[in-house]
Amino acid sequence: MNRAAVKLITLLLLLWSWSVALAREHAPMLPQVYAEGDAITGWWMSEKLDGVRGYWDGRLLWSKQGKLMQPHPDFVAGLPDFALEGELWGGRGSFELCASVVQQPLSEQWLQLQFAIFDLPAMPGPFSERIEQARRWFKDHPSPHAFVIEQIPVKDQSQLQAELQRVEAAGGEGLIVRNPQSLYAAGRSADLLKVKSFADAEAIVVEHLPGQGENQGRLGALLVERPDGLRFKLGTGFSAAERLEPPPLGSSVSYKYYGLYPSGIPRFPAFLRIRQDQGL
Repeated sequence: MNRAAVKLITLLLLLWSWSVALAREHAPMLPQVYAEGDAITGWWMSEKLDGVRGYWDGRLLWSKQGKLMQPHPDFVAGLPDFALEGELWGGRGSFELCASVVQQPLSEQWLQLQFAIFDLPAMPGPFSERIEQARRWFKDHPSPHAFVIEQIPVKDQSQLQAELQRVEAAGGEGLIVRNPQSLYAAGRSADLLKVKSFADAEAIVVEHLPGQGENQGRLGALLVERPDGLRFKLGTGFSAAERLEPPPLGSSVSYKYYGLYPSGIPRFPAFLRIRQDQGL
């Protein structure tokens, strides 16, 4: 190997190690849960896209947990040399597809997805300025695989609820509302709220409970365990195929619910999906 090749490889390794260190240092800004009556008039709302979070450091694409992703080269070819944060998304109702694709190195399946940009984490200044810079850049450098998520000013609570109903009726997950004057800050932020008509969480499958009646010979319910050790049953939300081949023991599943009983057990819990993106 000649000296020029050695220098090139050394440089590439340095750039890669620098990017790894940068990604590991990046701690994402995360939403809190909206409560009715929160003062959000004048904030901006957008649809909460149900995908896999991605962080572009200007050279490489990383997961929320700091794992290096390997997208198809065409997927990232049009991205800028500055940091972006967004959702790797394949459209409403396509979470399972998205979670599968992002774990396929260099696959052309990546080209079914888009990078939906919602922030520029390394840029100083308020969110309104950060997202405007993203809009200007992608207007001048359009990409078939990336777009900036539309932000809508919130006039009042009734407008917020009307938009939530519209999004959910169309198959969307919910809304995100942001304080346009907020700075980017790691961790859960009161300036960033998720709005849904239901809450959701994760639990571990510990037992398959047999069905009765029309579900005789199939899954009746899952016995699941929350991180705090509380166990309860998930008996609704399953397709016929999922009752025949239920989530395996030890897998992590998402469920939705509508508040908690005094015992702490979720009210009206329903299965949503297996969490195929665990660890991303």
